[in-house]
Amino acid sequence: MTAKPTNNVEPIEDRNALLEKILIEEYLHEKGYTLKELKKLPAELADKLMKEASQYASLKMEEVEARAHFVKELQDDGSSLEK
Repeated sequence: MTAKPTNNVEPIEDRNALLEKILIEEYLHEKGYTLKELKKLPAELADKLMKEASQYASLKMEEVEARAHFVKELQDDGSSLEK
């Protein structure tokens, strides 16, 4: 089976990917780097920083998701009291 290329279709924006990128940039900024500057660094250091930044972003995204679930539970519990 061959996939046919799709023309004139705009990519779907992935909000999680956007948040992940922002969090990675935030981590790098805290370390004194930018994504562009990583390309100029030795590969070993750039890889190390990206792994750390990815872990940071993953943990932050899990935190955001956990908080969202908690808020939803609170709202669900509160709405049952209103009835």
